[in-house]
Amino acid sequence: MRMLGERVFHSHPEILGGTPVFCGTRVPVEILMEWLEGGYSLDEFLENFPTVTRDQAVAFLQQATQAALARIL
Repeated sequence: MRMLGERVFHSHPEILGGTPVFCGTRVPVEILMEWLEGGYSLDEFLENFPTVTRDQAVAFLQQATQAALARIL
């Protein structure tokens, strides 16, 4: 599920010092990874960070998976 025509995350020096965040939020994408690594579900993450949409989170995870696979293949 790719969000057509929309960026999922971005980085700007004036937003959290350039930390990549989900577009339209101040939620760093790294937080999603930390929550999942900590054993929390995607639903739990979304409940705690309501400014991030399910589409954004899933699209980010897909992009991260593709990037990781590209590095090892």
